[in-house]
Amino acid sequence: MKYKKGRIFLAVICMVSVLAGCSAGENQEGQSAEDVMEVSESQLPIPLPSDYVSEEMYQRAIAFQQGNLTRLAAVMRRAQAGEDITVGVIGGSITEGYSASDRAKTSYACHMRNWWQERFPDITVEYVNAGIGGTSSYLGVHRVQEELLDYEPDFVIVEFSVNDGNTIFYKRSYDNLLRRILSDENAPALLLLFTTQENGSSAQVNDALLGFGYKLPMVSYGNAVLPAIESGEFTWKDISPDNIHPNDRGHAVIGELLYRYLNDVYARLEEIPEQVEPFTAEAQTDERYREGRILDGSNLAPLSVGSFTERQENWYFPYKDYWYTTEGEEPIVFEIEAANIGLLYQRDVDEAFGQYDIYIDGERVRTLNGNFVNGWGNSMEAEELYTSGEAALHRVEVRKNPDSTGGKFTVIGWLIS
Repeated sequence: MKYKKGRIFLAVICMVSVLAGCSAGENQEGQSAEDVMEVSESQLPIPLPSDYVSEEMYQRAIAFQQGNLTRLAAVMRRAQAGEDITVGVIGGSITEGYSASDRAKTSYACHMRNWWQERFPDITVEYVNAGIGGTSSYLGVHRVQEELLDYEPDFVIVEFSVNDGNTIFYKRSYDNLLRRILSDENAPALLLLFTTQENGSSAQVNDALLGFGYKLPMVSYGNAVLPAIESGEFTWKDISPDNIHPNDRGHAVIGELLYRYLNDVYARLEEIPEQVEPFTAEAQTDERYREGRILDGSNLAPLSVGSFTERQENWYFPYKDYWYTTEGEEPIVFEIEAANIGLLYQRDVDEAFGQYDIYIDGERVRTLNGNFVNGWGNSMEAEELYTSGEAALHRVEVRKNPDSTGGKFTVIGWLIS
């Protein structure tokens, strides 16, 4: 396999200090961010970002076994002692801040970051947002190292429950993602956030079972809002412009749930043991993606580019080193050493996008459809193509299907483990 120098991920990561990126804005009492910063650490709780969450909603949201809080307490103690910290999130479009009026101010992730800065005003709280719309934990486990863990976060929220399904495939990728975060050298505290679609569709069942197994803190937005909507306290349209994404009020609800939860843990800090328990739990699924990563034009050279061109500057997703064709009569060919291989490719509403076959070691394993003309918008799709128990060198080809309806296709990157 031919590799190039590693790429540097720039587009998705948002690193901010006290005055950049997320803004504390005003709390429910109309205080400015400056006023909030002056709150003494002895005054509990930190004022909430909204007043949308009833006590019943909050109790439903945290109605899980809250598990081992020693990592989270350790981060709070370090911040209390004046140590700068980094907080981060990884997930799909909700985490990215889609449908928030200002992703740098009104998204749930920024509300979460603001709690840490308001709680500990004398330190710098850096913030990493690794949310990408339309993506699942399968892509997440392959990108988490470079796009989140390399920034050494102290506290992490994972949110993939509306992008994953309740299947063994997603249970495995989510499990591998959690284990990779928990096993990281920096030992970040981890909290699982469960969001929901309007009809209640969510991977919360799978995710919560894994959370129970690893004794992780868990907060459910779905548990909070769906019964309240059913009882007539408010409507789904009050918290979302569509069937999935929270608007500012919806993000504020998630933010308030997180504020309340972090306030509660902070208030109990003296009760939580100082000794952080090491992560030694056995995997709940197989660990095939545990060391997953992405190969693209920055670290992989094809054997033959065929009709493809490397890299297009007008790409609107965070991955810039990719291969693209407008007619694809000649295949692009790679040598890839891996036990498991997947492909991240483009789906586009442009009707000129077509269907391409993937060959591994001379055998056609899948036909992928880049044509998304009747879909909700341009997106990336991550699809598993090949699994085995042992790494080997494979010849991989991307070839236009003879019956393709269009000539365009984009190979964004290979997902390998």
